[in-house]
Amino acid sequence: MAVTNTMKKNHELAKILAAASCALVGGLSTAHAEESWDVDSAFLLYSESDGRVSAAEPVISATRNYDSETSLNFKLVADTLTGASPNGATPSDQVQTFTSPSGNGSYSAAAGEQPLDDTFRDTRVALSSNWAAPINRDWAYGVGGYVSKEHDYQSLGVSSSLSRYLNQKNTTLTLGLGASSDTINPEGGVPTGLFQVPEDASSSEFTQRNDSESKSIMDAVFGITQVVNRNTIMQFNYSINTSSGYLTDPYKILSVIDDDSTGNNYGGNYTVNNRNVYLYEKRPDSRLKQSLYWQTKHQFENNDILDVSYRYMFDDWGVTSHTVDAKYRFRFNNQYLEPQLRWYTQSKADFYSRYLDSSAYTEVDFASADYRLGDLDTYTIGLRYGYQFADETEFYTRFSLYHQESSGDDGYGKLTSQELYPGLDAAMLMVGYKF
Repeated sequence: MAVTNTMKKNHELAKILAAASCALVGGLSTAHAEESWDVDSAFLLYSESDGRVSAAEPVISATRNYDSETSLNFKLVADTLTGASPNGATPSDQVQTFTSPSGNGSYSAAAGEQPLDDTFRDTRVALSSNWAAPINRDWAYGVGGYVSKEHDYQSLGVSSSLSRYLNQKNTTLTLGLGASSDTINPEGGVPTGLFQVPEDASSSEFTQRNDSESKSIMDAVFGITQVVNRNTIMQFNYSINTSSGYLTDPYKILSVIDDDSTGNNYGGNYTVNNRNVYLYEKRPDSRLKQSLYWQTKHQFENNDILDVSYRYMFDDWGVTSHTVDAKYRFRFNNQYLEPQLRWYTQSKADFYSRYLDSSAYTEVDFASADYRLGDLDTYTIGLRYGYQFADETEFYTRFSLYHQESSGDDGYGKLTSQELYPGLDAAMLMVGYKF
């Protein structure tokens, strides 16, 4: 089962742009005068509270530097995710039983508990490659590609960039383009959006499903990188992303709630033929996202480095977000400490709904109870430590704590006694070695 935002997939366009618009600031980077290999290997452990998703992810990146401006990079990522993921239904004052995604089993949530699908398991392997080189003293280009494979999700993409150097290479203009084609083949087939969740795999709703769906993604980024002085570099990006095809999460559902205030079950699960009614979510088949990004890095006279960035995103689903990220690297000879603070806030999508009312659930065109499309705030605090050996190899580790808060309306009747927007805490530990 793919949890698309729990562990974000790598988008090679962003990385190829960063390489193409790279500029030196004091000791921020080191030029390679001769051919060499740089290898960065790391291992990430991620764990959410309350027995939710856990992940283990080894990563290895190898870069062949042919000269100070020409390089070839290969990156291999493999991650394994296990645990329990919210299925979108609301808590209830009674035990709830849900059909597993395949239809061949079931799982339950106790009264008052957040419904979690504990059948969640996934393994992903992703391989990417990037080539960056100059055309002449004023122009440079980059090309890349990647492939990612999960048991129910495959992605294939390409990216390219073109950079123009101005003002003695103190100013860099970069245009990047990317495209990917994804295939989704969920367990049990692709469910019909806003149809009732069936009891088991023998239901006609299961037998009539498609085996797979697809979506395509196009990215474009225009960036300006400016060397302000020998110690300060600044970057501005405008990006646009368009997605089309199957954008729904096939594993997410919604609860239908009884809104008849004259009945005994007001605010409880709506039932038909003594069965709770749950619907598969449905999202629009296109999405246009735009964002503005600013980043500044400054190296102080004592070689400490301040890295601050801000990102504003908006889309045609009604979602807007703000991200502020700040890092400060304290340098001590061959060691450093780098604390990090990150804040993210997001407004809900137009079709986000924590639940659907029994009197109107047949009239909606789109609906999702996925918390990732709701109003939320996240906070990350982290600390990175690095040690550089005499041979210029480096050991580093980073530990981060993540906290998420969601919000929305409290419902009515029985629903007001349930925790509809539980928070989430997670811990991340990364250990790496560069050589």
